[in-house]
Amino acid sequence: MTDPATHPNPDLVACNGQKPAFHKPENRRKGFQSIHLIQRYALTFRSDHVLTLARNIDTRIGLRDDVRRFVQTNEFSAMAVVRNQTLIYEAYAPDFGAQDIHTAMSITKLTANLIIGELVAAGKVDLNKTVGEYLPKIGSGYAKASVQQVLHMDVDNDYTEDYEDPQCSCFDNEAAWGLRLPVDGQPEQSAKEYLCTITGSRETLENRTDLALYKSANTDVLGWIAEEVSGRSVRAWILDIVEATGIENVMTVATDREGFPMLGGGISMTARDMARFGQLFCRYGRGVGGRRCGDPRFIANTMVETGRQVKPLLQDVYYSNQTFTNGEWIGHAGYGGQFLLANMKTGVSVSFFSVLETEHATCPQYQAELIRMMEQVSRIV
Repeated sequence: MTDPATHPNPDLVACNGQKPAFHKPENRRKGFQSIHLIQRYALTFRSDHVLTLARNIDTRIGLRDDVRRFVQTNEFSAMAVVRNQTLIYEAYAPDFGAQDIHTAMSITKLTANLIIGELVAAGKVDLNKTVGEYLPKIGSGYAKASVQQVLHMDVDNDYTEDYEDPQCSCFDNEAAWGLRLPVDGQPEQSAKEYLCTITGSRETLENRTDLALYKSANTDVLGWIAEEVSGRSVRAWILDIVEATGIENVMTVATDREGFPMLGGGISMTARDMARFGQLFCRYGRGVGGRRCGDPRFIANTMVETGRQVKPLLQDVYYSNQTFTNGEWIGHAGYGGQFLLANMKTGVSVSFFSVLETEHATCPQYQAELIRMMEQVSRIV
């Protein structure tokens, strides 16, 4: 008896430019709005108690020219603005709604700030120690880098994240996360196995540029360190964050084949729940029902003890402890058109989901203007 015929999953086959089918420009919008149904492995979370949001729309927001420009584009999916416990603005594209979940991509990295901050406060992580001291199996790409270098995206190793480069390392990384199939018959690695293959040729792995060296693999290294020093799974840490945030709908997180969550960019959730997550930073880690995540001192230090400039077009925005910050707000971008901003001075959090349909899902000008719009909205009190 012969084996049944099979064919590779068409959504996940790498094609032109090393992009799987769901990521091609003509499919990307649907793909990003339903990536939780496409990724091969995932965990799903809901909170037992929901952060109550009163609804009191501030008409000034919707009338702003910059807001109207962004919510009327073809790229737009959703935007939500929360001040403390009040929803003061929301808007959705015709093909997306308040209960729909959307990939947040690298906004997920904000979870590493909370997790590592808590471990630093507990004395379980020393920012000056090297990654190799915590992860003896790690390769030369991280072994001699300090934890602080990894947090600040300040590691110069051979991992690359240039989506215009068909040979970009991040594509191999995505195979470990079930977002594409391995190419050329290569075996599927776990995320930790992949991290151990990253190499680095410099003794100190020091960043010798003026800008942050953005590498999503850094965040997953931090997640692995958290597991080793705490004896808790990253899954348990994420559940703490979900329940402290008080999300209303479902949150999914991509994992590798072994169930290790993708802290570098695996979360999908609603725009309202993403704004709720931003409120956790506005309150310096104080969650619902007396629950806490992160450490208030670490969050405060994140805004003042910064690393290097994020982008050439954002001269006052720096990368710090797995966040973007300008000293007033904490936030993070997500690949393809996402951003979350939490203004620590006004208590306003702004979430924004969109899908860039450019060839490589990137547009530095779009991202810079989006951040400036959200920054201005967060100052409305």
